[in-house]
Amino acid sequence: MVCRKQPPIYSSKSIMNRANILISIAIAVICLSFWAFLNQPETAPLWPDRIQGFSFSPMREGQSAVTHVLPTEEEIDSDLALLADKTYAVRSYTMEGSLAKIPELARKHGLNVTLGAWLDKDQEKNEREIEKLISVARGNYRNVVRIIVGNEAVLRGELTIDQLAGYLDRVRDALDIPVSTAEPWHVWFNNKDLVNHVDFIAVHMLPYWEGVDVDRAVDYVVDHVNLLKASFPDKEIIIGEVGWPSNGRTRYSAVASPANEATFLRRFLERAAEEQYTYYVMEAFDQPWKKVSEGAVGAYWGVYNVYRQPKFAFSEPIVEIPEWRLLAGISIGIALITFAFLLIDSKTLSKRGRGFLAVIAFGAASGAVWIVYSYSRQYLTVATILVGLLLIVGMIGVTVVLLAEAHEWAEATWAATRRRQFKRVELADDQLPMVSVHVPAYNEPPEMLKETLDALANLDYPHYEVIVVDNNTKDPAVWQPVEAHCAKLGSCFRFFHVDPLSGFKAGALNFALARTAPEAEVVAVIDSDYMVSPNWLRDLTPQFSNPKIAIVQAPQDYRDDSESLFKAMCYAEYRGFFYIGMVTRNERNAIIQHGTMTMVRRSVLEEVAGWAEWCITEDAELGLKIFEKGYEAAYIADSYGRGVMPDTFIDFKKQRFRWAYGAVQIMRHHSSALFGGKTNLTFGQRYHFIAGWLPWVADSLNLLFTLAAVYWSVAMIHFPRLVDPPLLLLSAMPLTLFIFKLAKMFYLYRSRVNATVAQTFASALAGLSLSHTISKAIMNGFVTKSKPFFRTPKMASHHAVLRALMSAREEFLIMTALWSAAYIVKQTQTVDSPDLLVWIIVLLVQSIPYVSAVIISLISGFARLPKKIIQDMTTTPDLTAEEEGSAPAK
Repeated sequence: MVCRKQPPIYSSKSIMNRANILISIAIAVICLSFWAFLNQPETAPLWPDRIQGFSFSPMREGQSAVTHVLPTEEEIDSDLALLADKTYAVRSYTMEGSLAKIPELARKHGLNVTLGAWLDKDQEKNEREIEKLISVARGNYRNVVRIIVGNEAVLRGELTIDQLAGYLDRVRDALDIPVSTAEPWHVWFNNKDLVNHVDFIAVHMLPYWEGVDVDRAVDYVVDHVNLLKASFPDKEIIIGEVGWPSNGRTRYSAVASPANEATFLRRFLERAAEEQYTYYVMEAFDQPWKKVSEGAVGAYWGVYNVYRQPKFAFSEPIVEIPEWRLLAGISIGIALITFAFLLIDSKTLSKRGRGFLAVIAFGAASGAVWIVYSYSRQYLTVATILVGLLLIVGMIGVTVVLLAEAHEWAEATWAATRRRQFKRVELADDQLPMVSVHVPAYNEPPEMLKETLDALANLDYPHYEVIVVDNNTKDPAVWQPVEAHCAKLGSCFRFFHVDPLSGFKAGALNFALARTAPEAEVVAVIDSDYMVSPNWLRDLTPQFSNPKIAIVQAPQDYRDDSESLFKAMCYAEYRGFFYIGMVTRNERNAIIQHGTMTMVRRSVLEEVAGWAEWCITEDAELGLKIFEKGYEAAYIADSYGRGVMPDTFIDFKKQRFRWAYGAVQIMRHHSSALFGGKTNLTFGQRYHFIAGWLPWVADSLNLLFTLAAVYWSVAMIHFPRLVDPPLLLLSAMPLTLFIFKLAKMFYLYRSRVNATVAQTFASALAGLSLSHTISKAIMNGFVTKSKPFFRTPKMASHHAVLRALMSAREEFLIMTALWSAAYIVKQTQTVDSPDLLVWIIVLLVQSIPYVSAVIISLISGFARLPKKIIQDMTTTPDLTAEEEGSAPAK
């Protein structure tokens, strides 16, 4: 007998685990390669053993020429000792206090000095500077080799040519040392008379300020030195400052970074030796105090940082981020943890979906690490630390929302199978449970309510009753016709008019529950405007034969989308949740129960004490309570009934305000269960309830961001030298989230809802128009305990255009503020940069929700705009029978 070895049998779980490992390895390799690609080493000339000179400002952390907190003589001496074997000379800038001791201290270390006096509009201070300059120069004639009177005083507009010439002539007459002033090349070129008052030309060559790309910067310096030589052949050219910043905003093509500083200086020093330049590198040490006068970039021109450590390599190849291997490792570690978290309870996700989540996880991790690293490279003050903490909170929020959106995208698109697909159950009539249908009503149009009752009377179901509770309607002409109609329909229809009755809709439903027939096992609820399909109960109540099922839910749907363009847009916006969000939530038994087209097992409804009268979204709260008891829900993404939508934009907003405010009420009341308390909620249920409300919470934070953006822009307008645009990476965060959410919505609407491009755009516009309303509701929810229940009016009269526009007046004001800020910032900022451009884009993108609200308000005011503008939207969503069960007979 021949024994054959059987091939190994692998479970689907082990296959998926192997796939997860392979995906993780592949994306990690790509991530590492990405970091390596961006940090390829570049060769550059070696730094010489000693350079010609350093611009020397010996202020340390906490010291400042502005506040006149100056270094001690011991600190200055220590700095000069550090530079003694690295340079031949230093250049000073002022004669104030201990800084006048620089020549004396430098002489001990064998360093020459180009001595400087600071001049500005203060004539008395200028006199003190000049007198002290002459005195110190005379006392240190052995190592003071040049004098510079004033530093960019003409460029700043603080002295005229004649005033500066007077100071220069006075110092030249008093000393036998060469005298000049320091200005950029164009000041010398455009003011040739100034050259007659100096012994040499001290020129500042700072290509960064000119917006020159680092690869062209050295040639730029050489070209302009040659220009000055040709223009003033009888004068020696001394480069008083030459350098590049390691941090700060991008100016045109000039990017401030440690790598670019190293590249420019090492290339320049080699070229300077060839050209035999006399120069002073700007500067020896970083000077954080200069942020006040020069903006953020002013702090970062040093070859050494404020702690006296070299900022870049002097001989090794130059790397953009020397620590990139560490950062890549941190990114991969965070990404792997994030990816593993996203895969919890995602066993039905296909390999493509897992790959998509891996890419998002690694991209988000790398971006977050890069942002934190870039921000940490600046000198931290109390203000920057506070901003940094807000940045981290905001970055975490953006990342969490992005990951939640990505997870829903993946599960809606790449689920290999549906683990909780709707399975039809067939029962004989005598096995079907009795259903009590509850219809709460308040001040509803009687003809509309009669149509609802007629549809209920046509139900193909053997055992049911209908209880209509009209609460608090004052006008008998409204409720009495309904009462009469119920009597006409027979004993199965019972009508109650109760006034007063507290508790709003929940109060009416509890009133109906107390009067439900004893033999009824299922309570069904519809809104007063819903016309149900005849087979609604027969198709869905058999689900209750499973004792674990406590809720059976069908989607909300509407029948009046053809009335106007406004309603067609609202209809497009509603559909996404029921055919995308609810489908993915159902996979983990975490649907949001809705107060219409819903059925509840009566015994469970009584077990959880009925409908919560304290909550204005009593339906969603009931569903969560039932899940906390360990029961299950069944969801079918097929329409079994259609109601009517809000008629005006203000009603559309009030409806969404109620939903968002109620969500916060639920979060607060059930916080223990949602965030880890003892309950029967599964991890997946907690995840969906929290992640499902995250976008609304993000909307509220986005309102704060919008207001902060306006205030920041105002500061930029009034203090352009002190307040820069936010860092490019910071501005990119909200832009990235906005683009990602928009891409997700367009993809899923096109692929899962079968919407056209126009319908998808209409949905986006309608959804964005509610952002401000949602943000206010969320904020109100966190600071108040309750708000009055707002009934959505049915068949209300349309508002006039002006009144419709007034419904969006807050959004109009914020839109105007953002547009004005973007325009004025563009007009007042003197330098174009990527930071500025992206910030203006951020301001404009932030205005989109507010623009949308204004547009939708105008559309709602023009009640007769035809729906055909966005075409018909009756196409059935892409939910196959295998996934969601067969569609009901209509």
